[in-house]
Amino acid sequence: MESNRQRKVAQIIQEDMAEIFRKQAAESKQSFLVSVSDVKVTADLSIAKIYLSIFPPELREPIMKEINSNHSFYRNYIGQKMSKQVRIIPQLVFYIDTSLDDVERIERELKGEGDNPIL
Repeated sequence: MESNRQRKVAQIIQEDMAEIFRKQAAESKQSFLVSVSDVKVTADLSIAKIYLSIFPPELREPIMKEINSNHSFYRNYIGQKMSKQVRIIPQLVFYIDTSLDDVERIERELKGEGDNPIL
């Protein structure tokens, strides 16, 4: 069960990471969108799992590689934002969130099944 403290820390991280990704996308020459779909923080607040939706899908791998190679920059950024609220800045672990792709794939399959009559 997630505590209030975990939820508050997760919300702060989600907002701050969304802000920095928004700035980076605006400054980039490429057109892409990185949104923070969810943040889960461990009970001891030492690890934050950050789930990212990246569009277009073709850029997922290079963008994730870039994000993972700069994870210390992001942790430092979060540390500056949260330094007065927590003693230990959590380690950041990034994951690709494919739930929207899964929903779209399921919807396509369901629509495709509706066209075939049952024999």
